[in-house]
Amino acid sequence: MKLALIGFGQAGGKVVDAFIEYDEAIDGGFVGDAIAVNSASVDLQGLEHVPQEKQVLIGGARVKGHGVGADNELGAEIAEADIDEIQNAVDAVPVHELDAFLIVAGMGGGTGSGGAPVLAKHLKRIYSEPVYGLGILPGTDEGSIYTLNAARSFQTFVREVDNLLVFDNDVWRRNGESVGSGYDRINQEIVERFGRLFAAGEVDSQDHVAESIVDSSEIINTLEGGGISTVGYATETVEQSGGLLSRFGSDDTSNKQEVTETNRMTSLVRKATLGRLTLPCNVSSTSRALVVAAGPPNELNRKGIERGRTWLEEETSSMEVRGGDYPLPGHDEVKSIVLLSGVTDVERVDQLQQVAIEAKETTEDIRARSRDETAALVDTGGELDALF
Repeated sequence: MKLALIGFGQAGGKVVDAFIEYDEAIDGGFVGDAIAVNSASVDLQGLEHVPQEKQVLIGGARVKGHGVGADNELGAEIAEADIDEIQNAVDAVPVHELDAFLIVAGMGGGTGSGGAPVLAKHLKRIYSEPVYGLGILPGTDEGSIYTLNAARSFQTFVREVDNLLVFDNDVWRRNGESVGSGYDRINQEIVERFGRLFAAGEVDSQDHVAESIVDSSEIINTLEGGGISTVGYATETVEQSGGLLSRFGSDDTSNKQEVTETNRMTSLVRKATLGRLTLPCNVSSTSRALVVAAGPPNELNRKGIERGRTWLEEETSSMEVRGGDYPLPGHDEVKSIVLLSGVTDVERVDQLQQVAIEAKETTEDIRARSRDETAALVDTGGELDALF
C-alpha cells in the first residue's frame, strides 16, 4: 500500500521519521512520500530521514518557531492560518501514484492534536484518495493537560478522517522505563505493526507471488466505513527445512509438517487478536477485519490462514473478514497481522469521552459564573451611579 505520510507535531514527525527508516530496512515500498509539519523548529531539526525540503514550519508569525506549548486550540488556529504552506509541500507529492494519505500525530500535544484534524479536513476536500489518521494516545501518567488534549482532539480527528488507526502509549509503556527510552521503543513497536500491514501487497515481479494476495484494495476495503481501528501482531521463529525438497519425503512426514504449519498459522492469528492490540478493545465489537500472514513462502499454510480467518469471523460476528498471505523469502519468522476496523467497545475511548464531557461542563460552569459576576458588577455600578 503506497502512502503519503504526514507527521504533524513532535510525536508525528518522529514516527514518520521511523517509518521511513523501517521501510528502507525491510524494503517494504509503502512510503510513497513523507512530510513533517511542526510549529517548533528544534523538533524539525531533530529529524534524520525526512528531507529538509519536506519539513514545514508553521506559526512563525505567532510562536516564532518555539511551539505552541501544549495549547491545541492554538495549534488548530495556526494550522488553519498556514494551511497554504502545508499544501505547497503536498503539491510536490506524486498523489497519482499513491493509495492514500496517512496523517500521524500525537493526541496529547498542542501542534499535532490541534492541527492534524484541520489538515485531514483540508485534504479530504481536495483529493479523492482516502485520508487516514494514526493517532497516538498519551499515557495517563503524562499529565492531565495531555489527557484533556487527547479527549478534545480524538473526537474531532476520528470525524475528519476516513478511518483512525490508534496506538495507546498507556498500554505499551513499561514500569520504571524512562520517557526517552520508552518513546524510542514504542515508536519501533508502532512502525513494525503498522509498517508490516502497509507493506502487504507491495510486491514486485521478482518476489514470490502470494497464493491469495493482500493488496492495497483489501486494506482500503477493510478501513472503509470509518471509525476506529486497532492492529494485532504475533510472530514465531521457524527452523528452515529443506524447502520444496522436504516436501518429497514420506507421506507421513509431509502430513505431519502440514499439520504443524496449519496449527502454527491458526495459533498466530489467535495470538495477534487476543494479545496486546495497539488499542485494546472488545474484539466482538469489530465491524470489519483483515488477516495477513507473512513469512517464508513454504511456511505460509493456506489451510491455517483460512482457519484463522474463520475463527476471527466467529470472534467478531462479522461477515467482512478478509485474509491473505504476504511472502517474505529468506525470513526466519512467520508473522500474523490482524487489522480490526470499526471497533466500538473501547474502554480507553469511553474514558476520553468522559474527560471531554467533564471538561465541557466545567468550562460552561466557569463561563456561567463569569457572566453572573459580570452582571452583578453591572448592577452594583448602576446602584452607585444612582447615589451620585
